[in-house]
Amino acid sequence: MLKDSTAFAANMAAIAEKSRAVLTKFAEANLADQRPMHADPLNAMPAFLELAQSWAEHPKEMTDAMLRLWVQQAELWRRATLKLWGLDEGPLVEPSKGDKRFMGEEWSKNAIFDYVKQSYLLSSQWIMDAVHEIGDLEDRDRKKVAFYTRNFVEAMSPANFATTNPEVLRATIETKGENLAKGLENMLKDLERGKGNLLIRQTDLEAFEVGRDMATTPGKIVFRNELFELIQYAPTTEQVYATPILFSPPWINKYYILDLNARKSFVRWLVAQGWTVFVMSWVNPDGAQKDETWETYMTKGVLTALEKVLEETGEAKAHLVGYCIGGTMLGTALAHMAARGDDRAASATFLTTQLDFTDAGELQVFVDEKTLEILDEKMDDGFLPAESMATAFNMLRASDLIWGFVIQNYLLGKDPFPFDLLYWNADSTCMPARVHHYYLDNFYNANRLALGEMRMAGEKLDLAKVALPVYHVATKEDHIAPPQSAFRGAKLLGSENATFVLAGSGHIAGVINPPDLQKYQFWTKKGMAGESLAEWMKGAEETPGSWWPHWSKWLTARGRRRVASRTPGARLGVLGDAPGDFVKVRFDRR
Repeated sequence: MLKDSTAFAANMAAIAEKSRAVLTKFAEANLADQRPMHADPLNAMPAFLELAQSWAEHPKEMTDAMLRLWVQQAELWRRATLKLWGLDEGPLVEPSKGDKRFMGEEWSKNAIFDYVKQSYLLSSQWIMDAVHEIGDLEDRDRKKVAFYTRNFVEAMSPANFATTNPEVLRATIETKGENLAKGLENMLKDLERGKGNLLIRQTDLEAFEVGRDMATTPGKIVFRNELFELIQYAPTTEQVYATPILFSPPWINKYYILDLNARKSFVRWLVAQGWTVFVMSWVNPDGAQKDETWETYMTKGVLTALEKVLEETGEAKAHLVGYCIGGTMLGTALAHMAARGDDRAASATFLTTQLDFTDAGELQVFVDEKTLEILDEKMDDGFLPAESMATAFNMLRASDLIWGFVIQNYLLGKDPFPFDLLYWNADSTCMPARVHHYYLDNFYNANRLALGEMRMAGEKLDLAKVALPVYHVATKEDHIAPPQSAFRGAKLLGSENATFVLAGSGHIAGVINPPDLQKYQFWTKKGMAGESLAEWMKGAEETPGSWWPHWSKWLTARGRRRVASRTPGARLGVLGDAPGDFVKVRFDRR
């Protein structure tokens, strides 16, 4: 007993000491930042005021809703009381399928924790229903309120607090408080890594190394400028298709999601099918790129890469592939090429790409004139810090990507588990200020490309003039580029030879889905008839597994000619081995 008391006291002392260290580190960073602080940096308050006013104008609906909540809570109290006496009538409400927060058996077996859980679920569902259903709000305002309300509701989960999480309480008793002391140590490390910003580790950051464990497909750097390195991958077949493939990946995160590891590498699979593959590896920018613009990312980026690919291979055309924002850039470049009569693209493939931002998903809640003004202040060094983008994306799935790790790392004191996808997710990139501002303002806010109001490098851009063969991949559960938004953008192109594919899963897993894994499914249909994705889906054919073979056949149908396999850098020369230097620059180690 004395030994247990001594250990508990020692851990409490360690907790007090580490708490002071955490507060000191946080205070030092915030006091050192001389930029103005904003009470409402995400400009959410106006939308919440509109909601409050709208609720006040619908008293009957609000009264009915509150009465329903009261009746539900009263019934829950009755059942909880009976359960305490050993009479279990079963749950009134249960967590949704896939909700990992309440998987521990104590949440159901223990009457008190079961009550806390169900009361939270009833209350959270009530407030989300009220936000979605009551009042007359503009659609954009309602989405913003719903997004921030959901984040608040998820933050208030009883699983996130030591005193209301049975697993944490049990761990605290069993380890005599060591879990909390270790958790504060983890928090301090995350604050130090983020230089005062809390960068929650989602995986073991020492378990992987780019070029050793991921991005390992053999290749060479055959060109480099201030914006990107061009990788040409080494062939594994005696002959290759004559027309090369050029990937324009997103510069939000890094290209090696296409080459995650030997088993999950899109690049390696394509090379094995006999394709000559080139990938742009974008620079992780700092102040040196402060003057770069969306236009220079097009001219010195995608268009220069295309020029070098054709120079290296001696071909007249290439298949172009854009992923996410890299696809939006590709759409911009293709419209510019069409305006100039440039026919060097054999085909275009858009992976989870938005060209029309009318209904652009949850990221739209971060974008309006006020938030852009505040964002510009954050980018006064010429770039947006990588942690800002990481936080925004994590907020889209806060329960899994924030609070799940708060519980594991800080409350339970566990070290993060090695996971390659989460390592890539944490390997965030900075954004050049002018490029990022232009993207948010002209695409998310003004939707100028879709409306035909964008000018670039002396040309007015018209997507309807992009008439080459196109292949679009949207993913069913995509929260970044919603499938209905991708479909709307796909219909803006002027191609008479367009294929649309809806893949299962989400923004990453739906795209990076090797055939050998035999996961998910995809839907296809001849043509793109239908005003909406829902209409297009009527009669669409479902195929189990990966869409990759379907796409490879589509590409092959647009050019079956083969040539002898190509040695990377045979004409441009070799600057180094893949994956190159740019991809290895980590924002948290600068």
